[in-house]
Amino acid sequence: MKTVLCYGDSNTYGYNPSNGLRYPKEVRWTGRLKEMLGEEYEIIEEGCNGRTTVYGLPYEEWKKGITYLRPCLNSHKPIDLVVLMLGSNDLKEGFCASPEDIAAGAGKLVDVIKEFTEEKQGFIPKIILVSPIEVGEDIDDSLFNYEFTKNAIAKSKEFHTLYQKVARQKGCIYFNAAEYVKPSKEDSLHMTEEGHKIFAEKMAEIIQKIEW
Repeated sequence: MKTVLCYGDSNTYGYNPSNGLRYPKEVRWTGRLKEMLGEEYEIIEEGCNGRTTVYGLPYEEWKKGITYLRPCLNSHKPIDLVVLMLGSNDLKEGFCASPEDIAAGAGKLVDVIKEFTEEKQGFIPKIILVSPIEVGEDIDDSLFNYEFTKNAIAKSKEFHTLYQKVARQKGCIYFNAAEYVKPSKEDSLHMTEEGHKIFAEKMAEIIQKIEW
C-alpha cells in the first residue's frame, strides 16, 4: 500500500464556498481520489483553512505550512507521496508577498520534505508540487475581500510559470490546477463540487502514471 499525504489549505480541507462549512468526504477531492485509486493507496487529508507556505501572523503561527510540516511528516511516516498545494493564502494583502516570494516559499517546503523524510524514514517520497487555482475576478465582492484585493488576481496568474520552475529545480512532479479548475463565483477563492471532481480525476491520472 502506498501512503499519500495531501498537504494544503482550505481547498484540501474542502471548504464549501456556498455555506462556509466543509464538503462531505465523498465530495472533497481527497475523498474522491481515494475512491478512484482504491485499496492500494492510503490517502491522508491534511488541509487547514488559512494555511500558508512560510508566512504567518504572531497569533496564527500554527497556520504556517512550514511550522506544522515536520510534525505532520513524522506522524504519518512512512510516506510514499506528498501532494503539496499551498500559496493562495500567501496572496493576502497583509503579507506583501510577491509571486516569486510565494513560489520560493513552496520550494522551502519541498526542501523540508526531502531533508526530514530522508532522516526520519530513510527515503524521500515522490512529491507533486501543485500550482494553486487562480483568484477569481470578483474578489472585491468576496466574503474575503478584507484580506484579498484585486492585486491577488494578477499575482495568482504568475503561479504557473514560477511553480513549474521550482518543480523542475527540486525534481518534483508538477501539476497546474488552474489549467483545469476555476474558483467559485461565491467567493473567488474556493473550488466548487465540480472543481473537486475534476481535480481528483486529474490527480488520479498523475499518480497512476508514477513509476514506483
